[in-house]
Amino acid sequence: MKLHPSAHTDTFCREHLPPAEQWPELIFELPELQFPPVLNAAAELLKLAQTHPDKPALLADGQCWTYRELDVRSNQLAHVLRDEMDLQPGNRVLLHGPNTPMLAALWFAVLKAGGVVVSTMPLLRGPELAKVISKARISHALSDVSCRAAVHDAMDSTNTLRHIYGFKRDGGLLLELARTRPETFEFVPTASDDVALIAFTSGTTGQPKGCLHFHRDLLAICDTFAKYVLKAMPDDIFIGSPPFAFTFGLGVSLLFPLRIGATTVLLENGSPPGLAASISAFGATVCATAPTSYRMMAALDDLEGLKTLRKCISAGEALPAATRELWREKTGIELIDGIGSTEMLHVFISADEHEARPGCTGKAVPGIRACVMDEQGRALPPGQAGRLAVKGPVGCRYLDDERQQVYVQHGWNITGDIYSMTADGYFEYQARGDDMIVSSGYNIAAPEVEGALLCHPAVAECAVVGLPDELRGQLVSAFVVLAPDYSPSDLLKKELQSFIKDEIAPYKYPRRIEFLDALPKTATGKLQRFQLRQEGME
Repeated sequence: MKLHPSAHTDTFCREHLPPAEQWPELIFELPELQFPPVLNAAAELLKLAQTHPDKPALLADGQCWTYRELDVRSNQLAHVLRDEMDLQPGNRVLLHGPNTPMLAALWFAVLKAGGVVVSTMPLLRGPELAKVISKARISHALSDVSCRAAVHDAMDSTNTLRHIYGFKRDGGLLLELARTRPETFEFVPTASDDVALIAFTSGTTGQPKGCLHFHRDLLAICDTFAKYVLKAMPDDIFIGSPPFAFTFGLGVSLLFPLRIGATTVLLENGSPPGLAASISAFGATVCATAPTSYRMMAALDDLEGLKTLRKCISAGEALPAATRELWREKTGIELIDGIGSTEMLHVFISADEHEARPGCTGKAVPGIRACVMDEQGRALPPGQAGRLAVKGPVGCRYLDDERQQVYVQHGWNITGDIYSMTADGYFEYQARGDDMIVSSGYNIAAPEVEGALLCHPAVAECAVVGLPDELRGQLVSAFVVLAPDYSPSDLLKKELQSFIKDEIAPYKYPRRIEFLDALPKTATGKLQRFQLRQEGME
């Protein structure tokens, strides 16, 4: 494997790629995946600014940015990054905030200036951000003022940040400064295999894993799943709930629409009622969210505002057959289901609305190969459950992490999902292969929630598991052994839940808490989570 000459003067990312022998096999079988040696994804995605400058690119509450405005503003912000913040090609830049046009402009500006984007969810607290900042050795942070306090808290326990700038949803002083800069910018001629993005996923241990993705990867997901399965059109209006920090959200809310010259609606609050209201307000035609959200929107009293929708993508967690049926019954739309991962950047198994099959996620996306494997790396025949294995133009490359050899085996990406395959190539989801809790589309690491609970003086021991839940897929459930002088009560449950919300991102809090006299353990003291799952379902 030979990489193209890098444009990065800060060579941290190249130096911390996994060894070549630990990479998955990459395949570029489609004609559109033959990328040139020099490629800046931001410049490529904004080409429409030259031919259709006045077409709306980004919509938000009270805002409309045309393709030209997005291109110009990102050029001006790139000047600020380079000249005022001394951004060097290859430096990592933290982007922290909800989805807004300003955040999108900064995302493009970082790539144009040769930087590496590290987007984080706005709900993350200081200690969580500190892990990301230290792992990626981030030097620059750009944060929406609504959540800037967490960045400053993180700074107390890190020593790599050199520049922190705040911005408002309408741009604020940062955009005012940018407007004084030239409207054109000579983007850095990055290599197609220069790192453009580090996407973090917590995994099962709560220790963040950074996934290194190249400039070409950002276009590859547009030219596989988006092109061959989603099949959106330039006159579509996209809308979705996931933030840019989720690569699912980055694709559906930014990359996919701009790749084809469509329009996208950026939401700061993607709750089901807010999403439904925004679909109506903006006349959205393509929606992307998690199954839980579709189920909650289907339960709303008035669905008249959803009539503009023509395509709906479901990902982030397994899609229950009942949710698929309910959404079709209420809206007449067949959901496009899909499974993806941060390691693979986006969806790799799916089926469009015409080929969707109840109980199945779909087939391997064009440009992707997939199979079901046993523990020895042998492909299993149809009907047998095993480990899902995939390979394509994008693959897992962890940032300096020994777990690379767990995710990549025999040249395949082993996703951690248990599937079986039908004789005609449809993949049927069985379960997760680890203790990751997937609730309402969020990946939640049980050990991280346990660690936060143990900080409360009332908690002597605890264990957190995911229990089946019709609405959320899985419910974060905590089993707690109390310290002496504390007694079980509903009031204490609420106190522990509030405590967790202050310690870590609020969506991770245990919605169910049970008090036990002791946790089930083996003779050697190892926690038996399976017993808790069984007891929790009784």
